[in-house]
Amino acid sequence: MRHLADHGQEVIQRGSKSFAAAARLFDPATRDGAYMLYAWCRHCDDVTDDQELGFGAGALSVDEGRARIERLRERTLSALAGEPTDDPIFAGLQRVVASAEIPHRYPLEHLDGFVMDVEGREYRTLDDTLEYCYHVAGVVGVMMAYIMGVRDGPTLDRATDLGLAFQLTNICRDVIDDAEVGRVYLPADWLDDAAVPAAEIARPEHRRGVAEVVRRVLAEADRYYASAWLGISQLPPRSAWAVAAANAVYRDIGRLVLAHGPGAWDRRASTGKVRKIALVLGAGPRSWAARRWGDGPADEPRGGLWTRERT
Repeated sequence: MRHLADHGQEVIQRGSKSFAAAARLFDPATRDGAYMLYAWCRHCDDVTDDQELGFGAGALSVDEGRARIERLRERTLSALAGEPTDDPIFAGLQRVVASAEIPHRYPLEHLDGFVMDVEGREYRTLDDTLEYCYHVAGVVGVMMAYIMGVRDGPTLDRATDLGLAFQLTNICRDVIDDAEVGRVYLPADWLDDAAVPAAEIARPEHRRGVAEVVRRVLAEADRYYASAWLGISQLPPRSAWAVAAANAVYRDIGRLVLAHGPGAWDRRASTGKVRKIALVLGAGPRSWAARRWGDGPADEPRGGLWTRERT
């Protein structure tokens, strides 16, 4: 398994410095599982966007995009069935799904999110946007929770919430870049409220309107970050610290976007190295307190937040 985890580690270090920093806090077995899962998720994203490690997205036809996803689905199903493969991406997925006992529905639900991208789905309401966020990120939170040993429904819901919060933050940070390649994830109803035509999001004269919609989306993201925090009490110590660190670092990106208002997209918002270290270190005592005094996610309602289907 070592070479599979090493390959995943290389992918995460090149693809996401924020997640790579948080992953270092896991115990070795959990860290290896996170690396292998991330490598598969990153590969699927790159294949369907015709990019490399999240950069240089190309323009694929709908038919080509669907064909690529179908090939990914076939290879994923083969890996889940335990069929031999020498591809470290799918061998790693096979290993982590088997060792963490991840239900097969979750990797397949993740692929459904890429179908939504390829087909150019319109997101009319916030719930539409959240459904997309679940498939591309919330379900990854669920799979990560399985890797950490979580099995109870309420804690898995909180893991979903963290993934939703991450993706809402991503949407707000990358809204202009996404719009320039024809992808709009902000709720169309909210864009209408701000008098911003969806096809014109990237135009400078609409920056104030876009900033207002982003403010509303980030306010929603904060609700999911807060809800996700309750799940930390149910995690092992090092996993709790890693999740708390990821929560803090990504939430900080949203705050940077909010602070810059209409100028937020003049350059990509990111947390500086010193600030990131401070957030990661500060997350340690906070995660300890959450585990020591937290009552657990089952004891507090989620206040009308979007909820995944359970089977």
